[in-house]
Amino acid sequence: MNMNRYDTHIDRDEIKISVIVPVYNVEKYLRKAVDSILSQTLTELELFLVDDGSTDSCGKICDSYAAEDSRVKVIHKENGGAPSARNMALDRACGKYVFFMDADDWAEPDMLMDMYAFAERDDAQIVVAGFYIDTYSGDKICRTDEFKIDDMVFKNRQAFREAAWRLFDKNLLYAPWNKLWLRKYLEDGQMRFPKTFWDDFPFILSVIRDVDRVTVTAYMYYHFNRARDDSETSGYREGMYEKREEEHGWMKELYRYWGVNDPASREMVARRYIERFVGCVVNLMNPKCKGTLAEKRRTIKQWILSNNVRHSLKIARPHSFMMLAMLLPIRMKNVTLTMLEGMFINWVKSNDVATFARLKATR
Repeated sequence: MNMNRYDTHIDRDEIKISVIVPVYNVEKYLRKAVDSILSQTLTELELFLVDDGSTDSCGKICDSYAAEDSRVKVIHKENGGAPSARNMALDRACGKYVFFMDADDWAEPDMLMDMYAFAERDDAQIVVAGFYIDTYSGDKICRTDEFKIDDMVFKNRQAFREAAWRLFDKNLLYAPWNKLWLRKYLEDGQMRFPKTFWDDFPFILSVIRDVDRVTVTAYMYYHFNRARDDSETSGYREGMYEKREEEHGWMKELYRYWGVNDPASREMVARRYIERFVGCVVNLMNPKCKGTLAEKRRTIKQWILSNNVRHSLKIARPHSFMMLAMLLPIRMKNVTLTMLEGMFINWVKSNDVATFARLKATR
């Protein structure tokens, strides 16, 4: 390793951004992630690498970076999941702003400098940027999708609430990693990641619930790496349907709390639900999901007849012919066709990664 290649010492009171990265068994990707942060044009940062009980060489890699750059701070802990890793580092952070990153992703070099400038310019509590999803087939990128909307600056909570559906619609409000957070705002609200799988969404909802000042930039900086077969968002997930139902309840409660009930917001919430309902069908029909076909048939029949499905189908306006076609068996309440659709999507997902990514991005 090229020792002291960064060689940057920053005093505590000079730190502008605390970057927090939970690390668990990602030795293949970790160096690219860390290098992309240490090479940022904004140098007044601290980087927390939280080794969450990795069983590969991640712990040693983290320590090697700390030995060559004083901005890197390593925390070794027993495995407890990304929420506990992020929270542990957040308790120790001292930057004015916080940035959360996943250890298997990477960032463009101007990301932190630009987002810091936007936050300072607008006195923003949150800065939201666009991002890329890089889908890999083997070791090569087979597709890159862009997620962004036009620049927006919200100076009060009502303006943000009325426009939030646009950000949800472009997947900009679901993950913590395309955002810069004012640390004082997080600390004043005692906001932390809950200990649950898919912890990102409840954390986001808690932070945006009463936010006043949000800046959105159309620039895209962050590269989400869709490559790992064992990642949290791929493969079979037990309890997905129950989790999606819970999330839908959170969304409806949020909009009731906001007092926002315009047609565009209602349609987004309904479409969001029904799109994820299709994902639950696909998950149930995954070959790794235990249960007989008869059991799965009974489950899907129960799902299709639920109030949430019936209500969402009435309001949702799918954006693509593909999604219209995918919803047709569900509208028909045809359990057999719905099951076959789930099987087919699983086949595409396993055998043609690029096509699956395209279908998912253009739904």
